[in-house]
Amino acid sequence: MITFLPLSLLAVVQSFLLLADAQQKLSLDTTVALNSNNLPNPPSFTVPSTTGPLIISVALCATSDHPPRFFVTNDTSLSLPSSSNVDNLNTLEIVLGSEGFGSRALVFKDGGTVSILKDSTPTPFEMVVSTNNATSQVSYPLLGDTTSNQALLFSPPFDPQTIQQPTFPNYTFPPANFSLPSQPSSPTNHTLILAQTSSSPFNGLPRTTCAIRSQQNTRGVTTLSSSQSVGIWLKNTDGWRWEWFVGGLTPKTNYTAYTLQDGQLAASRPINFVTKSAYAVPLAPPRPPVTINSADTIPSAVSETIVSYLSNFTTTLSTLACGRDNYSPLVTCADCQAAYRTWLCTVSFPRCTEPTDNSTTSSAPASGPSASALAQSPTAAVEAVAANAAPRNPALPPFASAYAALLPCLETCNAADRACPAFLGFKCPLPQFTASNSYGVGFIDSGEDGQWGHGSTGLAQDVYGNVWCNAG
Repeated sequence: MITFLPLSLLAVVQSFLLLADAQQKLSLDTTVALNSNNLPNPPSFTVPSTTGPLIISVALCATSDHPPRFFVTNDTSLSLPSSSNVDNLNTLEIVLGSEGFGSRALVFKDGGTVSILKDSTPTPFEMVVSTNNATSQVSYPLLGDTTSNQALLFSPPFDPQTIQQPTFPNYTFPPANFSLPSQPSSPTNHTLILAQTSSSPFNGLPRTTCAIRSQQNTRGVTTLSSSQSVGIWLKNTDGWRWEWFVGGLTPKTNYTAYTLQDGQLAASRPINFVTKSAYAVPLAPPRPPVTINSADTIPSAVSETIVSYLSNFTTTLSTLACGRDNYSPLVTCADCQAAYRTWLCTVSFPRCTEPTDNSTTSSAPASGPSASALAQSPTAAVEAVAANAAPRNPALPPFASAYAALLPCLETCNAADRACPAFLGFKCPLPQFTASNSYGVGFIDSGEDGQWGHGSTGLAQDVYGNVWCNAG
């Protein structure tokens, strides 16, 4: 027997199907740019079905006193979810934080709907549905160093590296002069954007990619893509970074810089730095077309000495049954070699700058973002070196002019001391006696016997470009 639906119910079903057909669909990993003043009717989008969770991310592209509100549901009976439907289970509100972005995750087994409740203020925004959180907290860019009119800047890290720990009985150390791992075939693109802090067009904007990018054509803003970078660089296991060399800056001026990552709606956290004297390693520039020094261009007199030291150290370390006879529950022989390598490179490659007025170990206050910070900032650990004086590293030739050398951080030495077995006899000078003659003391650790941390700065270099000692 065939039963027909009542005409009234058929009308309801037909209207629901027409509404569903009228709704625009969000495609996975495709960012859509919208404005609350020009939304589809009804102001909603369908979400594709999935067996795993999907994350709906939203970012404002301009400041707004009355931004739109966003609701998402996996309840297919709701065609236009609103605040009255929020149950924090199947229907959620995507709350935008103070920095202008937010996200919520749901499992859309049978699909779902995102709706926008606009206010009177027209507001541009971006939205994306993805398996990844497009508003996850992006870390700071890295400031390498500055001169009076140049800056070396790096993106936040990506593609972190995993170091394979050697094991007994085949405990094989990395070679003294090891090669970098292969670069990622498709590195994540980043864009660097910066401007003078005093007239920054970024002030008051949401910390979102679209809001920051909207200022790229503003006078005084410098924008550099990945293709305009020097390339990618691996500093440590945190991962690879894009490297930019920026010239034409104004001396003794504060700058604010962001990086924008492809696929991310949130911009990086900003760094503020000041153009000032650089702490450069005293190496001659490489021969063209190479623009920066690497392990392949460092003078052999320097590199061979370091490799020889590290090879001899590793040979002595390997007399211990590494991986079997554990001298510590916290560190291994491989940790010891890595810490020694860092210390050796730090003391072998001094960072230098123009000579200071004082002949003792001191420096002008490190530059920072505010006058109050300047007044309280400790002085960097620099040592005046006379013209033609023998450098700390005997493999380096004497320099014809006077200069100031940034001393290594004592903690770099202490890290090797802690990581290595006692029979090696590796020792560091004590902070209460002679350490300050050759190291920066009291910046990261306080210098009190047996106390970690509580130093005057807590770190060797901050995100503003202040450098207090050389951490390698």
